[in-house]
Amino acid sequence: MVEEKLLTAKDLAESLGLSIETIWRYTREKRIPYLEMGPRQYRYYQSNVMQALGTRGEVREEQATYDSQTKMNYKDFAKLPEESNHTLELIDGTLVREPSPTYQHQRVSRRLEQILIAYFAKIDSRGEVFSAPLDVYLDEHTVVQPDIFYLPSDRPARSNPVNSLPELVVEILSPSSLRTDRVRKLNSYQFAGVKHYWLFDPDNKTIECLKLDDGKYTLLISLDSGILNHPDFPEMRVVLEELFADV
Repeated sequence: MVEEKLLTAKDLAESLGLSIETIWRYTREKRIPYLEMGPRQYRYYQSNVMQALGTRGEVREEQATYDSQTKMNYKDFAKLPEESNHTLELIDGTLVREPSPTYQHQRVSRRLEQILIAYFAKIDSRGEVFSAPLDVYLDEHTVVQPDIFYLPSDRPARSNPVNSLPELVVEILSPSSLRTDRVRKLNSYQFAGVKHYWLFDPDNKTIECLKLDDGKYTLLISLDSGILNHPDFPEMRVVLEELFADV
């Protein structure tokens, strides 16, 4: 007798021809059996799932319990199982699922984080620099994972998800996240009141620094070479050639 293989939510969704959001919803509502391998880590036997859904044939999508007029909130978002190869964010009530970052993304993120940690240690020793994966709660319908963010000492992290407003948020662009970072997250950070939003593009080796001005982001700096010298962060030096260099 061949032992049945345990499936991830992604594998199960593909096998049944359903969306992964439907599998997560069924899991959250306990409509299908699952094995919990760790915090928000679930696995499934397809035969058990199909039996629970009451069919041996075709499985069809069903209308979500919330319709297009109702935004997903943090309470529902927090119940979703994690997927090892993707990150999950909630932006204005919409679930956003992105692939895991590339090595170029992580290389630039690590280098920049080291620069920011060293800089803020000098000017705000009790402030903190964090990196993904760490949820930041902006409002009931928006919970994001910035690649890097800085919390000043008067706004420390005291909860999970972090509900203190960052002073600076940095996103490292990937081809799969361009629209999310440039449009959806930009609008969310702007609405929440994040003062500084920086976009680093490893593929094009560019930096864009936006600053909140009268409730709207304006492009303060755009560079494709040289050194980033930001007027609001004196003595911080980010050398583009070093930041984006290959190993």
